[in-house]
Amino acid sequence: MTFEALTAPYRRELLQHCYRMAGSIHDAEDLLQETLIRAWRAFDRYDESRASLRTWLYRIATNTCLTELEGRSRRPLPSGLVAEGEDPAGPLVRGDEVLWLQPFPADPAAVVGAKGSLRLALIAALQFLPAKQRAVLILREVLDWSAAEIAAALDLTPAAVNSALQRARAKLSETGLVEDDVLEPDDPRSTELVAKYITAFERADVAAFAELLTAEVVLEMPPFYNWFQGRDNHLRFVEGVFARRGMDWRVLPIEANGQAGIAVYRGEGAVHRLHTLHVFTITAAGISHNRVFQDDGVFAAFGLAPVL
Repeated sequence: MTFEALTAPYRRELLQHCYRMAGSIHDAEDLLQETLIRAWRAFDRYDESRASLRTWLYRIATNTCLTELEGRSRRPLPSGLVAEGEDPAGPLVRGDEVLWLQPFPADPAAVVGAKGSLRLALIAALQFLPAKQRAVLILREVLDWSAAEIAAALDLTPAAVNSALQRARAKLSETGLVEDDVLEPDDPRSTELVAKYITAFERADVAAFAELLTAEVVLEMPPFYNWFQGRDNHLRFVEGVFARRGMDWRVLPIEANGQAGIAVYRGEGAVHRLHTLHVFTITAAGISHNRVFQDDGVFAAFGLAPVL
């Protein structure tokens, strides 16, 4: 078999691995290509008696990520970078100079690794870790590698791996970003809430959003610094959007990071133009987090038509 045929079954999961490390779909694609180039150049030295092809590729991918990410700043979300906004009706402040965290176009069935390993909250929390701690945590918690396997892959001692893992888990806990009790997109409650959210948006019915949101719901909107917490703030912001942008909307369901979401199109004359992509965190109590992206690169990664 050719190198391409042998590695094809692993490319999707390697892309997800690079995304967990980088927090960007575009960076992950570049890292995957660099991984495959390095693997192809070294393929004549691959020894299947020492490691499976999958393990060998993950070693190369992880070290490629560590090399390429060295010295780069982390990719944040607004809530991990600035204080909460005070006025949902105030002007939005763009942060085009920031390399923001990006969503990943994946439904739960396509996620390789531990359940919830692509959720945006976890990816955001991972960004607070130094790259090597990030790698150790992902290899242990997502891929279930032993300390000895991680040590061999990263040229560390097992003791150093365990120490890095302990520090990474402690830091992850400190961020407070990891979310529990999240419903899967195919859960009936999740499906119901998304359908009602779509209806409310297409009717520009602000009052209808109230029953769908938790009391402490968080709204953040990269590339804008502004973010808000609380149902009332969310409703005030949505009310302002309808006042500024009109009442004509079309909304399509999507999935990202193994979570439910929507693509929102704004009416402009005879067409509807792509406006934003939303990724929801949904619990039994309602939508607890809404991350809204307005980025042409993200839109392209999701294959969204610019106009309906």
